[in-house]
Amino acid sequence: MARMHRMPTRDETEDLSAWSLPAWVYDDPGFFALERERIFMPSWQLVCHEADVPESGDYVTFDFMGEPLAALRGADGAVRVFFNVCRHRASRLLDGSQGNCGRAVQCPYHAWTYGLDGALRKLPYEKTFENFDKTAHSLAQPQTEIWNGFVFARIEDDGGPSVAALMAPYAKELAPYRLPEMKPLDRVTLRPRSVNWKNITDNYADGLHIPVAHDGLASLFGSSYRIEVAGMVHKMCGEPAERPAQGWSVRGYLKHLPEVGHLPEGRRHLWSYYKLFPNLAFDVYPDQIDFMQMIPVSPTETIIREIPYALPDDRREMRAARYLNWRINRVVNAEDTGLLANVQAGMASRSYTTGPLSRDEVCLRDFAETMRRRLPVCRLPEAPPPEEMAVHRI
Repeated sequence: MARMHRMPTRDETEDLSAWSLPAWVYDDPGFFALERERIFMPSWQLVCHEADVPESGDYVTFDFMGEPLAALRGADGAVRVFFNVCRHRASRLLDGSQGNCGRAVQCPYHAWTYGLDGALRKLPYEKTFENFDKTAHSLAQPQTEIWNGFVFARIEDDGGPSVAALMAPYAKELAPYRLPEMKPLDRVTLRPRSVNWKNITDNYADGLHIPVAHDGLASLFGSSYRIEVAGMVHKMCGEPAERPAQGWSVRGYLKHLPEVGHLPEGRRHLWSYYKLFPNLAFDVYPDQIDFMQMIPVSPTETIIREIPYALPDDRREMRAARYLNWRINRVVNAEDTGLLANVQAGMASRSYTTGPLSRDEVCLRDFAETMRRRLPVCRLPEAPPPEEMAVHRI
């Protein structure tokens, strides 16, 4: 049985801007493989913040879609990102999510030893390797950029814009938050979800569901919630409503949030969200910020990676506000988990191919258009045969 609700056409010239992506791209293995190569390998991925590796030899590991990476603080104070792979026999070098490797990185398999700058320093039986040049066997490095203290890596350099260029539309309004000075409030949390990564990013930038599904969050924003698109960044923001807030966590947060003097007046109660294509989001609050990174695992599995950061502030009111912020967002996450499970299940129904988008759903429209532009195959209302999908991967 064919799907009942179809997009208007397969014509590549047809304007599909008022339509969502077709359901098949949310669970198709061939399309997932195409996304890996065309969307994710050339995209900037957040590894950590510089504050996560404060001392020489400190490291954070990050495995992304089969590519093991590690951010490492050198003896010279610089933070570099390397592929966490020995140049000899491909063994993993640094274990655990984070740690300190001392003065060098030594492979646990054959003891090849690298400096904190990634250069190969020594190896056993060096004289048995013919015409061997140690300088040619330093640790491999992806393209790396540090933006406002956050360490990014791009596995394949496609010549695209830098993180700074992508975030430039919001550089001025983010500057007062002093992001480079922030410290981690906790360790990285990994939350597995049995949904396609796009369903999570779609939901993140979907402003229309907030007054329906999130009573507490909606009471923080009221009618002030705004969404916009600037290049590859989607922004959502809102201020507390004048009517009484729903839930004691929300009321307590608004009561206890202390004066945040380093922020301009208009941002001292503003909750702002910035989503950078394809899979990274910054939640920016007066009391703290956190990032959410949607790590694709399979066509129907995603891990949400997140950690909060904040400027040092020992005031009791600030500690209370940060705790209540966490409680508010815990409820929102639980609500979204149920919503996303329902959507992922519905995507498999023969009754659904695609859905119309309101002109106010500007972020959803822009995301769908970006995906169709980068991967034209997702203009098709139904999945092509595997052999046709393979052609698109070339």
